[in-house]
Amino acid sequence: MLLRYSIALSLFFTSLPPLPLLAAMPVGNSDLGQNKAYSCQFCHGVSGYSERDDYPHLNGQNAQYLYNAMLSYQHGERGGVMGKMMQQQLSALNEQDLADIAAFYAVQKAGKPNAE
Repeated sequence: MLLRYSIALSLFFTSLPPLPLLAAMPVGNSDLGQNKAYSCQFCHGVSGYSERDDYPHLNGQNAQYLYNAMLSYQHGERGGVMGKMMQQQLSALNEQDLADIAAFYAVQKAGKPNAE
């Protein structure tokens, strides 16, 4: 019985698609990222805190997560209307630009600015 279970479990896991690997992220410069993130502020706010519920807050997020998310948008791996919009917004940026932007938002304080 245990052997059958082990074989079934083994077959199950080998049938799954491989997990996506995290992209090797260049070292980001948050100061440069602030300038490169100029167009981001119209949806995500100046510091990464969006005033609109339909746009995510970027401030205080993990830089590697933001970098991989931006790469996914660039490569068309995230769909829908927002995915297409983000793909267009990120189309002129290279991987270093993305790392710089990710670094900028990662160093911003999480939460609503000037929250009491």
